Amino acid sequence: MPPADPIASTGTAVPATADVNAAAGSDARLNAGSLVGTSTGADADLGVDAGASGHGEDTMDLRLPDELLALIADGSSDSHGSRRPDEDTAQPSVSIAATREASVPSVPSVPSVPSVVPAEDDLLDRVADWGPTDTPVGLFQLVPVRVERDLPLISRWMNDPAAAAFWELSGPQNVTEDHVLAQLAGDGRSVPCIGVLDGTPMSYWEIYRADLDPLARHYPARPHDTGLHLLVGAVTDRGRGLGGLLLRSVADLVLVRRPSCARVIAEPDIRNIPSIAAFLTAGFRFSAEVDLPDKRAVLMVRDRHLRHLL
Repeated sequence: MPPADPIASTGTAVPATADVNAAAGSDARLNAGSLVGTSTGADADLGVDAGASGHGEDTMDLRLPDELLALIADGSSDSHGSRRPDEDTAQPSVSIAATREASVPSVPSVPSVPSVVPAEDDLLDRVADWGPTDTPVGLFQLVPVRVERDLPLISRWMNDPAAAAFWELSGPQNVTEDHVLAQLAGDGRSVPCIGVLDGTPMSYWEIYRADLDPLARHYPARPHDTGLHLLVGAVTDRGRGLGGLLLRSVADLVLVRRPSCARVIAEPDIRNIPSIAAFLTAGFRFSAEVDLPDKRAVLMVRDRHLRHLL
């Protein structure tokens, strides 16, 4: 799974998703945990300390429903939060710019990510239809990835050393392509997106169903838990606090557009202090430390009922 951390261990902000840990594919994602490189995933048998966060509800009812276990067994996750099919596998006041056009000038509107799930059963409530939202730093929109248009840009971002350390997707363009195509070819439980700020593509996101991900094996998942992975692409956009601001806006957008979702989660590497700081700034709470297959992570949670307090 890709990292969920918005900031790289170097202190820069980065990526584009209760206690979090994901499996092999999920595991890779879990390895990433910086805003510069973000994803989810992890394989560990519920390595969560019930008292770590002081939120008892996060560590109770650890047995997952049989149907979710079945889905997880069939699912997959990439080391940085992206699910790979071939691997083991209240409403915040986010103001939607009603008077502005829903399309972003520099990124033409694109069709929804291909999915074998009927539109009416979309697992993430049609991310492509969420539209733009006002943020303290400008008009922001998540635009589902279109490989032929976005792959060169994403690959360039992944080859930045700060991102590569967490996402592990550096190298030839086909490395990133395989990672993205695995999500696009899945059942819709993970949607890779380009984050467009005031018309300029500037970040990579993965919005995914944490409760249907192998990560759910490692924390007391609840139905519709939604995970975030974020990578702030351009070096010039890092270290300016953008990670925390955008994480808050996107987490609240998830809660607005997904009324069935009560929590937004992330699992940054515990060593990535800047990333953890960005999530805290974004209103996430430190829930617990979790041992994942390839890293020790921090389970960050943004609760619907606490969104106005944090």
